[in-house]
Amino acid sequence: MQRNGPAGAWLAASGAVLAALAIGASAYAAHGIADAHARGNLQTASLYAFAHGAVLVALAQAPARRLRWLALAGLLLGTLLFAGSLAGGALLGWPTRLAPFGGTLLMASWILLAVDSVRR
Repeated sequence: MQRNGPAGAWLAASGAVLAALAIGASAYAAHGIADAHARGNLQTASLYAFAHGAVLVALAQAPARRLRWLALAGLLLGTLLFAGSLAGGALLGWPTRLAPFGGTLLMASWILLAVDSVRR
């Protein structure tokens, strides 16, 4: 197993920031967005950002091998693409075309975590 060092700290810090932003975005969705579709997309983005942020905080501090690091990096990037695309669409009217790629990356990253878990 490898020591985590600065990479683990950055992944954990990124997860904590995702979770904090998710709480704010969820509150804004509940109180500041009138359009039901945009509100639903922002709430979905908040849910994914919070859940994956918490996972990053929890798992980034444990000693990890290369496969786990790849999975955690994929979770971070997938969350940014998926939740970021939905939030950008809800708040700024941006297209949400990156959401499917982010969702696919999230699924692949969870599979990598599963493979890493059984390889231990």
